[in-house]
Amino acid sequence: MREAAFIKQNKQKWLDFEQQIFASKGSNPDELSSLYIHLINDLSYAQTYYPKSKTILYLNNLAAKSFQKIYKNKKEDKNELMYFFKTEVPLIVYNYRRYLAYAFTFFIVFTLIGALSAANDHKFVRLILGDYYVNMTLENIAKGNPLAVYKSGSNWGSHIGITINNLKVGLLSYIYGIFGGVGTVYILFKNSIMLGSFQYFFYEQEVFTESLKGIWIHGSMEIFAMVVEAMAGLILGASILFPNTLSRYNSLKQGMRDSIKIVISTFPFTIAAGFLEGYITRYSNVMPNWLSVGIIITTLSAISFYYIFYPKLVHNKLKSQNK
Repeated sequence: MREAAFIKQNKQKWLDFEQQIFASKGSNPDELSSLYIHLINDLSYAQTYYPKSKTILYLNNLAAKSFQKIYKNKKEDKNELMYFFKTEVPLIVYNYRRYLAYAFTFFIVFTLIGALSAANDHKFVRLILGDYYVNMTLENIAKGNPLAVYKSGSNWGSHIGITINNLKVGLLSYIYGIFGGVGTVYILFKNSIMLGSFQYFFYEQEVFTESLKGIWIHGSMEIFAMVVEAMAGLILGASILFPNTLSRYNSLKQGMRDSIKIVISTFPFTIAAGFLEGYITRYSNVMPNWLSVGIIITTLSAISFYYIFYPKLVHNKLKSQNK
């Protein structure tokens, strides 16, 4: 069957389903469950025969919304906080997974631009990081302690200050997505350029290994969370630019509702990263290599699993339950 015929055949059913999902009252759970099974079948058919079609994104979004409405009161999920992190956010992330790919692509490209710029212009690092920071770091390197800046202040004070700053940056990155996603890309650009030039600076000073060992103890979760927050900002922007079958207002409401949940899900990782930076990173120079590498691998694995692999597991489990 041609895609146009497939859409024409099922369009009214999908629109009816969409109306029931967004209806605040009067939705029959049994009817919704029955329609949901039909929707999953249509989604599977579209993924098989029209793998590059935008219809898949539309049906994925409907599936996520319907799941949230049908199953949010399941007995096993009475704990709303548990349901939020265990089921709701992973399904949202899965349905918007291409935006995570976009955010990572921007991040990698911008970080490389920062590193290459620093490599080709010796003034670039000072332009980005500032003379004070560069001179202070050069002094620390000369003293044999390149990451001494992380030892300043008390553990508790550093943890609180760093966490608040990271939460602020993440929220700004998300909120600026309201400008069609351009503001989010700008915030990501600034931070990625800084990271690339920062890491090249340590490479140029021949302390690259020490910088990796220390910075990425907290950076694995901090940077990954920053990319996920950028993903949320891009979703917010896209909800305005590409409303699909919804009105622009309803599309914005849906995009905002979904994207803010993704942002909130990053808070535990951001807080954990602040704790590591305030309490652990400062001891990286005396820490055995196996321990620092172990912390980096563990933190990176945890956040990568939650945002990349776990959403697909939740989606597949739901799909199998409703066949």
